Order: sequence, then C-alpha cells, then structure tokens
Amino acid sequence: MKRFNRMQSSAAVAGLLLLAGSALGQSTYSLDPAHSSAQFSVRHMMVSTVRGQFTKVAGTVVYDPANPSATQVDATIGAASINTNNEKRDAHLRSPDFFDAAKYPTLTFKSKRAWKADGVLQLEGALTMHGVTRDVVLRVDGPTPETKDPWGNVRIGATATTKLNRKDWGLVWNQALESGGVLVGEEISITIDVEAVKQKPAAR
Repeated sequence: MKRFNRMQSSAAVAGLLLLAGSALGQSTYSLDPAHSSAQFSVRHMMVSTVRGQFTKVAGTVVYDPANPSATQVDATIGAASINTNNEKRDAHLRSPDFFDAAKYPTLTFKSKRAWKADGVLQLEGALTMHGVTRDVVLRVDGPTPETKDPWGNVRIGATATTKLNRKDWGLVWNQALESGGVLVGEEISITIDVEAVKQKPAAR
C-alpha cells in the first residue's frame, strides 16, 4: 500500500511539473493597433467585390508555441473605424441599416478553444457583432516566431481568416436588383492581420 501511495505521489509531482513547464512557456502579448486590422470583402450587385477594413483593433493573445491548444485570444474592434475608401458608403455601414455603430460601438471576439488540423492552428470563439453573439472558427496562419524590434520589444504576427453570413448577426439590409439578385452579398470573407507585442513581466 505504501509503495502504491509513493507511485501516486510521484505521478502527481510529475504532472505538476509538466503543468508548471507549460505555464512557464506561455506568454501574453498585446495587439499593436498601429499594425493590426480586420479586413473584409463582400460581393456588390453580383458583379464585383467591395473590400474594406476596421482600423481600430485592440486585445491580448496568450500563446505557447509548445502548446498551441492553450492559445487564448481576446480582441475588440471599433465599429465606427470601418473604412471602404468611400465616405458615403462608410456612413451607411455605420448606420442602423448595418452595424449601427452608435448603438453597438464594438465587435468582440473571445476564444473558447484551439487545436491544430493538418498542421494549421484553428481557433474557435464567440464573435459578438451588432448585439448578436455566435461562434466562429478562425484559420490561423502563424503565429510567427518571436522577433525583436529596434526598440527592444519582442513581437509576433499572425493572419486569421474565416467566412460568415452577415444575416446570422442581424445585418439583413439589402435591395433587390431589377435584373435579379441583390445589391449586397450575404457571405463575408474576413482576414485579420495582427502584430502583437510581448508583455514584460510585472516588477516584483
């Protein structure tokens, strides 16, 4: 019985050491708003593609290259920062017909789980937009290895992509075309480019 208890104790200690090692390998990074953006594209009148981006992106990433399944992402996007290089269209997109930025000033993403499929990191999380929260899965290219900038900051980068139907988030405005079809497509392709700065350990 004593031998069995020692074996249990040894296994518990080994498990704690593994967990400690995993925690030590994790680092927290802050998204750099100057080098991060959320881009999107949507079909227009069934004949062309409109592209735009949200320029105000902030948040944090917790990442351990040795344990990517422990990845955590918490991001916030300013709805009013939408930019399609057309002021009239951007004003319409900020209006109650679309994002209603005055009522819903932010879009948020909070990850729930991460895993690798065919060597590519997949990140599932809750996307809140226009007051509606639904789960999405992002396909992540990266994160890159750490690199140091000229000012001594340690940085990583990543690109995440996904597709969604805007109607699932209550963005239903449209107009029918005389020739058939609609003015604005429902499927949205999203590409999120981020650069993140490693947070320095708190002073003791």
